[in-house]
Parts: sequence; structure tokens; C-alpha cells
Amino acid sequence: MDQSPERRPILVLQHAGCEPPGVYADELLARGIPFTRVVLSDGEELPDWRAFAGIVAMGGSMSVNDESVYPWLVPEKRLIAEAVAAGHPYWGVCLGAQLLAASLGARVWTGERPELGVLDVQLTPDAASDPVFASAPGAFQTLQWHSETYELPAGAVQLARSASYEQQAFVIDRAYALQFHLEVDSALADEWMREPVFAAEIEREHGGGGPSALLTQVGAAERETVALARGLFARWLVDVVGYGERSG
Repeated sequence: MDQSPERRPILVLQHAGCEPPGVYADELLARGIPFTRVVLSDGEELPDWRAFAGIVAMGGSMSVNDESVYPWLVPEKRLIAEAVAAGHPYWGVCLGAQLLAASLGARVWTGERPELGVLDVQLTPDAASDPVFASAPGAFQTLQWHSETYELPAGAVQLARSASYEQQAFVIDRAYALQFHLEVDSALADEWMREPVFAAEIEREHGGGGPSALLTQVGAAERETVALARGLFARWLVDVVGYGERSG
């Protein structure tokens, strides 16, 4: 098999049907890069990661520690550990970030309170020399939707933090972890607010007007967040995975 990234698709690991890659998928489509989705919550089998140019792991409401409830977490963490140890490109979002940390032996636990809403993230000084994050602004707003956090794995470089959670992004070799949801635009946020479990969660945190307020926040930040999401992801596709600037 030709090992050139140009001839292999991206593997997208989804942990729920309602948590797709969002605007990251838009960037893949715009570049003509094929991708294969595996929805683990639907019982779909994990393929051989070696057949793919890179791995994108999305979010999910479950904890990385819920192996007894979601037994597919065990082979997924094994796949991530094997792929990252082999130097394979990885892009993890929210749960995908926590899965990367756990797969590398770091602790993942529930924080003091949920971080939920469009909130500020600050880059660390090390981000300025990172091939993906170097062009990003030093601080930006992004959707946060999590209650768990993680230790920085051994050998990883911290790229971002927030006022509430110290760990917001890191890189180790060719693997990236992003705790935040830059991939969520207004259309996807609207879909999330139509999910009763999602709406109930934000109402518990921010009251009955929480869902409407969240949609307003996402809409107000969308112009910046979508451009940043696609820009960062494009740099990962080109400079880390190895796709050409004009793939497809």
C-alpha cells in the first residue's frame, strides 16, 4: 500500500452521532481529503489505524474512565496509544483530548465545576513555536463544554490554558489535544440545543435561559471561531499529516 498521506483518508472517531467533526469536516471537504467516520456509540468496529493518514477523535458525554459502561473505550484507548507511539498524527477534541492523555498514562478526573459556554482561552509561550498554533492569537473565545480535566502527559508541551482549567491544549510528537470546541458553529450548536440531554445540562448550569444564551454566544463568536478552527486544522493537515496545500 502507498504510504503517502495523499492516498489515504482521515479516520474520524465519533463517540456520539450528534458530535460530528463540524467545521473540521468542512475543511476536509474543501481540500478534497477523504475521511471515514466510525461512530463507536453505535457499536461500529475500529479499523486498522495504519490504513489512515491521521486520526481525529471527537467529543462525547462519557468519561474516559467509564470503561464498564462503554467497553469500547478499552480498544479505542489501545488504538490511540499504539498510533501515537508510532508517531501517527492525531487530533483530539474534548473527550478526544482526554482520551489522548489517558492513553499516554495521565490521570483524568472530574474538575471542581463544569466549564460551559463561550469562554476565553490563553495560549502558552510554547505555542508561539508550534507549527499548528504559532499563527493563532494569544487569546481567543471558544465554546467549552466539559466537566473533566487531565494531567499533562509526560513529554507533552502545554499549548493553552483557561482561567478555570489549566489544561486546554497540548502536543506530543504529532498528536494534538484540544479541550475546547472550535468546530461548533451556529448550525451545530442549534442541533445540540435540540438534544434534551444537552439542553438540560446547560439549564442546570445557567438556568432556563441557558440554551438561548449559548446560541447567541456561539453566533456572536462564530466568525472568529470558524476561521480559527479551519486555520488550525489546515495547518495540522499540511504541516503534521503531510497533505499538500491544495489537496484534492
